[in-house]
Amino acid sequence: MSKYDLIKIGDTAELSHTITQHDIDHFVELTGDDNRLHVDVDYAETTVFKKPVVHGMLGASFISTVIGTKLPGDGALWFAQNLEFLLPVRIGDTITVLAEVLRKYDRDKIVELKTDIINQHKQTVTTGVAKVKIIEQQLSSESRSGSENKKIALVIGATGGIGEAVCKQLANDGFDIAIHYHRNKQAAMKIQASVMHLGISSMTCSADIIDAQQASSMVEQVLRKFGGLTLLVNCATPKIPIINFSSLLWEDIQVHIDTNIRGMLNLAKKIVPIFEAQKSGKIIAFTSQAIETPSAGWLPYITAKAALQGFSRALAVELAPKGITVNMISPGMTDTELISDIPEKNRLMVAAKAPLRRLAKPEDIAGTVSFLASSSADYITGETIRVNGGQVML
Repeated sequence: MSKYDLIKIGDTAELSHTITQHDIDHFVELTGDDNRLHVDVDYAETTVFKKPVVHGMLGASFISTVIGTKLPGDGALWFAQNLEFLLPVRIGDTITVLAEVLRKYDRDKIVELKTDIINQHKQTVTTGVAKVKIIEQQLSSESRSGSENKKIALVIGATGGIGEAVCKQLANDGFDIAIHYHRNKQAAMKIQASVMHLGISSMTCSADIIDAQQASSMVEQVLRKFGGLTLLVNCATPKIPIINFSSLLWEDIQVHIDTNIRGMLNLAKKIVPIFEAQKSGKIIAFTSQAIETPSAGWLPYITAKAALQGFSRALAVELAPKGITVNMISPGMTDTELISDIPEKNRLMVAAKAPLRRLAKPEDIAGTVSFLASSSADYITGETIRVNGGQVML
């Protein structure tokens, strides 16, 4: 199905940006428009505006970003636009560009979009209508077949110990990899460098998955880079401070609920429609052995992981008829930075209790991800695979 056919009347997209002096300086440098109303504070004070006004076309340029990267995205030829500038925009204002499909013209594959720009006060500062022709990519049958057979993974929390091992394992398995990070860009770049020699395509992408807009934008970046997605692996988890119940606050629990449940919901909301359209896809998330053998002081972590296990099973039931599998991995204590604050004595005791007499390594977990991501696991969904050296046997 072509990109044009997938677009529906009423589809929307948006993009937010906070205007800075840096933006103004670069716009002036690029265009030469140094009108004193835009760049001279003293001059602006003598006008009815009292402060410099941001160039109208600077704000409007973000309409191009929305059209070119979100709706319709790659292949969009923006050929007509009318604009009305209703209110001034100032440095420090946060503008949000909103695009909505009003009409479709099937013969020429043209869509008409309502384009509004609002500020942080929900005031419309610019309004207009755009017309965009969708230029479809022309692929040979051989290229199209190759594209359909590509394996593409988005690994959330890739810069953690398990996430890094998962990226390397999936790269070895022939997956193109989107390496997600929240703040640690340097670590993400290092992982990308370590898999480049394998001949796969890779990218790094940053987002706070608790923020629905950031999660959505990240997935769109992945789609633009790779043209599709076949696997989501969510390794994200916050630090696990030991907090006794007497000192516990709801905020301590909320941190874990947000990462595990809200973050997973934001990702699934964006990715499941992609999987539904292609009638296939795999989701892998992480629970914990701590659900079955709780540790004192870990109540927030255990609560959130138990909730995520229920979330994943419920999602698996709903998505199974659509060809999408959802599974979980339950690692025992794994030798990563996440347990760096746990005393060495405690770690040795855990290792001693395991029949295999050691803690899990990140590579042990990554090997299980590799299996669940493979065609060998196509008939497995709603399952939780324990990787704990035999510590929990039923």
